[in-house]
Amino acid sequence: MSDQPPHPDQPLPYPDQPSAGWYQPAGYGLTPADPLVTPPGAGLGGWFARCLSTAGRGWRLLLPILVLTQVLPLAMLSVLTLAVDPSARWDAEMAGNSALPVTFWSDLSVLLFVLVGGSLVFGLVQCLGWAAGAWVIARQAAGEPVGFGAALRYGLRRALGLWGWTLIVTLIVAIGFFCCCFLPGIYAGFALAMAGPVYLFERQEPISRSHRMLRARLGLLLGRVALVAAAAIGVALVAGVVESLAIIPFGVTPLNSPGTAVGALLAISVGALLALPAHLAQLVGLVVTYAEQRAHEGPVNAGQLAVELG
Repeated sequence: MSDQPPHPDQPLPYPDQPSAGWYQPAGYGLTPADPLVTPPGAGLGGWFARCLSTAGRGWRLLLPILVLTQVLPLAMLSVLTLAVDPSARWDAEMAGNSALPVTFWSDLSVLLFVLVGGSLVFGLVQCLGWAAGAWVIARQAAGEPVGFGAALRYGLRRALGLWGWTLIVTLIVAIGFFCCCFLPGIYAGFALAMAGPVYLFERQEPISRSHRMLRARLGLLLGRVALVAAAAIGVALVAGVVESLAIIPFGVTPLNSPGTAVGALLAISVGALLALPAHLAQLVGLVVTYAEQRAHEGPVNAGQLAVELG
């Protein structure tokens, strides 16, 4: 590809871009063999190959990051929820009695506080992990040095901002699901799937920018995000079923005795670890999909994306 701007009468190869200013400095153009950016025309095969190669390059660093920031927080939230779950006590108190337990509303308030408060706190830790993982992916693809500590330090710098935008996205999707008859929530989930990567790489207008990406390439983005969601949800469901079945032998109140508590904690830990591939698929799939969207807008490669992360 020439570094010279096109003739005014020559059509732009990237029609989404303005007529001037889209050419990048030398070294930042589109490279067909780029290990992260799927060039236009490479199709689903090119995207999938880059997802696999990205996971293959980064798993030694990505897995510890995800265990620390995704698996561990979810396991802790499960344990906290199990500790305050009043359903067994409610069942015992309501046996043969249709009246609600005396402590019903206070118990429910505590449960909701743990679920909502724990999700918010642990969500911040999870955002740290997503930012750290994206940093590892982009820098490895660009051939830059990476390290566990450096990745976490980068994630710490970006976690609060990413967390704030994630809360807004979650609220929009939840309103679509529960207040607008389900389908708007599905649309919002797809339309805002790129909001996280947009914030990390561009740090401006993640919601509107993500929506514009969907409108510009509806079929392509829907297909990629649907594959990522199917893989992540499928693995997470299997892990959830295994955890639920594994905890049954320890009774409805497993934390009430040391013996059953150990067994319940092991079951929760196994279930959380089984969900690890879901976190990896989501992280890698969304970052590679974002890079592909950028390639459709103008010349870009892994080196430029790594620089944009800051």
